[in-house]
Amino acid sequence: MRSTFRDWVGDNTKFPRELAELALAHRLGDDTEAAYRHSDALEKRRPMMGAWGRFCVPAKGAKVIPFAARLKT
Repeated sequence: MRSTFRDWVGDNTKFPRELAELALAHRLGDDTEAAYRHSDALEKRRPMMGAWGRFCVPAKGAKVIPFAARLKT
């Protein structure tokens, strides 16, 4: 799911790469940049995560195939 999110941001949106990386809790830059960056850019990430949520919800009337129930072993 994390890889799908990253591909979706890069291929289908205009959100900055840095926001996607922050949303995935990836460290940005080198040690010096990390030492000065204390923000999680939550307010900037909010619209991106809302768009991701809408992307993940099937369109009305769409056929959704459920995962099979896990078999007991």
